[in-house]
Amino acid sequence: MQEQRKHENLTYLVLWGMLFIAPVLSLYIRTVNDPYYTFNWNELLMTWRQFGIFLVVFLLHNFFLAPLLVYKRKRAMYFCSIAAIVGLFVVYQCTNKPLDDFRPPKEHAEMTERHHGPMEEEFGHEMPPHMRDGHPRHPRGKRPPVFMGEHDIIALIILILMLGMNLGVKFYFKSSHDAKQLMALEKENLEQQLEYLKYQINPHFFMNTLNNIHALVDIDPEKAKGTILELSKMMRFILYEGDKKGVPLNREFEFIRNYVTLMRLRYTDKVDVQMNLPTEAPDYELPPLMLITFIENAFKHGISYQHDSFVHVKATIEDKHLHFECTNSKADKSNEEKGGVGLANVKQRLNLIYGENYTLKIQDDPDRYNVELEIPLT
Repeated sequence: MQEQRKHENLTYLVLWGMLFIAPVLSLYIRTVNDPYYTFNWNELLMTWRQFGIFLVVFLLHNFFLAPLLVYKRKRAMYFCSIAAIVGLFVVYQCTNKPLDDFRPPKEHAEMTERHHGPMEEEFGHEMPPHMRDGHPRHPRGKRPPVFMGEHDIIALIILILMLGMNLGVKFYFKSSHDAKQLMALEKENLEQQLEYLKYQINPHFFMNTLNNIHALVDIDPEKAKGTILELSKMMRFILYEGDKKGVPLNREFEFIRNYVTLMRLRYTDKVDVQMNLPTEAPDYELPPLMLITFIENAFKHGISYQHDSFVHVKATIEDKHLHFECTNSKADKSNEEKGGVGLANVKQRLNLIYGENYTLKIQDDPDRYNVELEIPLT
C-alpha cells in the first residue's frame, strides 16, 4: 500500500510541476516571438497565485476529503465537505479581482496602438465610450452578473474537474492495489488447497499399498519383501518430490512403473497389465502424483478374481502436451469399498492448476472404464 501511495504522490508532483512551469514557457515564447513584449514577472506571480489557490484546495481534497470516499466510504461527510469547499472557493473568487487582464490601462493602450494603431483611427473619429482610456468597458446595460463573472465560472469548472481528476486517480491506484491483493490472496488460497489435496492423496495411497503388503505377508513372504522394496522407492519419491510444484516426466514415469510392479506382485497372470510409457521423456515437468490416481483407481475397481481382467496404461508426448490414457476392465464388485477422495481430488487439482486448459474424458461402459487426459507441459 505504501508503494502505491508513493507512485500516486509522484504522479501528482509531476502534473503540478508541469502546470507551474507552463506559464513560464508561455511568457518566454511570447517574448521570443514579439520583440516589443517583455517578460512580465508580475503577470507570472499573479498566475502562480491563482494556481496556488487550486493547489491548496487540491492538497486539502487529496489528503483529507478524498480518503473519506475512496477508503472509508463516508459519502455524506465527503459531499458535505465538498459543498463547503466549493462554496468558500466561489466566495473567494467573486470577492477578488479577476485575473483576465494583468496589464495596467496605459500599457494595454500602448500595446493596442503598437499592433493596431490608435483606437480613434479604428473607430473613425472617436472611440466608443466603453473603450476609452485604452481599457475595455462594458457598455451600460450589458455588464456581467454582479455575483459571478465569466472568469469565476471558468475557475469553478476547473476546480470541479480537478477534484474529479483527483478522485479518478485515487480510484485507479486503489483498484490496482485491490487487484494485486486479490491475486495474492487467490494464489495463497490455491497453494493451500493444493497442499491440502496432496496431504489427502498420500495417506490414501499408502493405505491401499499397506493393505497389499498385508495380504502378501502370509501368502508369499518373498513377494512381500519385494513389495516393501518397491514401496520404499515410492516413499522416497513422495518424500522428496511430492511437495514440489512440478517434477520431471522421467521421475513421474519411474514412480508409475514402481507402482505397477508392486501391483503385479499381488495379482496372478489372469490380470493383463500393459504399460506403454516413454523410456526417455523430454525435459518437461508436470504436477507430482497427478497420474497415479487414475492407475490406482483402475486396479482398485477393475480387477476381478473370477474372470480375466486387464489394466492398460499409455502415455505419449506431442507438441508440449502429455496425452495419458488408462483403460481397465470392470469387476462385478469392486475389490475395495467405493468412494474415497482420490479421483475427486485429482479433478479438483486439475481445475486449480490448469483451469480450462486441459481435457479430461471419462467413458464408463458396462464392461470397461476408460480415462483420457491431455495437459500442457512446462
